[in-house]
Amino acid sequence: MSRIVYVNGTYFAQEDAKVSVFDRGFVFGDGVYEVIPVLHGRIVERGHALERLNRSLGEIAMAWPCTQDEFCQVLEELRARNELQEGYVYLQVTRGVAERDFAFPAAGTPSSFVAWTAAKKLIDNPLAATGVKVVTVPDLRWKRRDIKSINLLAQCLAKQKAASAGAFEGWMTEDGVVTEGASSSAYIVKDGAIITRALSTSILPGIRRKVILQMAREHGIALVERPFTVAEALAADEAFLSSATTLVMPVVSIDGQSVAGGRPGPVAQRLRAMYVEMILQEAAH
Repeated sequence: MSRIVYVNGTYFAQEDAKVSVFDRGFVFGDGVYEVIPVLHGRIVERGHALERLNRSLGEIAMAWPCTQDEFCQVLEELRARNELQEGYVYLQVTRGVAERDFAFPAAGTPSSFVAWTAAKKLIDNPLAATGVKVVTVPDLRWKRRDIKSINLLAQCLAKQKAASAGAFEGWMTEDGVVTEGASSSAYIVKDGAIITRALSTSILPGIRRKVILQMAREHGIALVERPFTVAEALAADEAFLSSATTLVMPVVSIDGQSVAGGRPGPVAQRLRAMYVEMILQEAAH
């Protein structure tokens, strides 16, 4: 069965789904996006995603394409039509179709809203048992990284460098410290304390990051929000990353050097277990 894709009010078979060449998302990367997990046929952590999407839209003065209730109905309908049990819903909102002009189009130009689903193992991901490798790459992005922009060329370059090195992720660096992963938040653990960069315009406010830090506080796990260097990461007791599709993922190698003896560390494993339990409970209700 062909995957069903939503484009501006209509559900299409994926081969029939199209957007205009004049869409500002295509021409300028003028848009924002979200990735929302699906477990047991339920969209989970939707509230966090809508909150972040609302913030991103506000930061670039872009209107919602419809009401939030209608938006959620689209996501639920799309999941149902694709019979998705585990994976994610991807969505993006752009400033719509207009003549190519850098300034915003005239008031009243409708936003464009597209979405689709993808099946993916989130819970029983074999990489969680082995851990993943990361490599460091220069952070080439713009200065508003807190906005979840669809303009991802620098992240694509980082991901390709990682793939060429046989690694899973690129950890981007700037001014001697790690900012974040190309599509994930970055953490190290030292003497039982989680260390991760504090929120600012330099990093994306990751949803998994938000929940992980909340869990750490609730369970008495020490937490320090500050930048860390690559040297600190290499000397750390363990490291891990988080994202919508990896949840909590142990890191066992950085730039070819082993971390935590080349095995997933206990803090990352504990956080993943707690996180999985939490979202499974959400999916069950």
